[in-house]
Amino acid sequence: MDKYSCIIIEDEPLALEKTKDFVSKIPFLQLSACFDNALDGLAYLNSHKVDVLFLDINMDELSGIELLESTKISSQVIITTAYQEYALKGYELKITDYLLKPFTFNRFLQAVNKAMENLSQRSAEIPPEFIFVKTENRLEKIMLSEIVYIEGMRDYRRIHTENRRVMTLQNFSEFERLIPAGIICRVHKSYMVALHKIISIERNRIKIADQLIPISDTYKEQFFSSYKTEHKFLKFRRTMTAFCR
Repeated sequence: MDKYSCIIIEDEPLALEKTKDFVSKIPFLQLSACFDNALDGLAYLNSHKVDVLFLDINMDELSGIELLESTKISSQVIITTAYQEYALKGYELKITDYLLKPFTFNRFLQAVNKAMENLSQRSAEIPPEFIFVKTENRLEKIMLSEIVYIEGMRDYRRIHTENRRVMTLQNFSEFERLIPAGIICRVHKSYMVALHKIISIERNRIKIADQLIPISDTYKEQFFSSYKTEHKFLKFRRTMTAFCR
């Protein structure tokens, strides 16, 4: 059975233990980490792929709502709070569900099932074949299948494709929003690589085209998770192609 990663951001020890217990009862959820403050949780979200986020609202330094407002969260967000007055704001921020403490396991499971439905629908969507990037005074169309890697060069990013190079001021965060996960992955503060273009991986370096690109500790776990998923997909696609012949 495939498992979906989740994390909990909760500063109340008893509430944290209760949510951990509920997660442990659901076989398709894998608890990756727990945090008692939003700042540490945000740092983790910025460098790891997380399917489901269980998020408290009232916390010191940074509230759950402020966390959601401060960055783009791709995870399914399930709010866990004792304060119902934030419900409208939560839904404005496109959360998956809003659980009022104390909530039952049955209500918790309903929220998780809603998150699973959303994740299934997202994975079934047909990914785009191209993106447009700003370069000089025009928008240039780039086919995703032709991208080999993207290189950071101070204020610029250089997109290396199979037959050309394109310079743009768009940053890596914009590319991560534009390009679906599983196609191109961040591996270093200065590099993103196309997973299907990788020739080999050795000693935390990726050989792609005629380049050796480093894998930094910050992005190592995220990269190997994405690379493993991509390999599973390619294997499945080859099997289905052979079966249909």
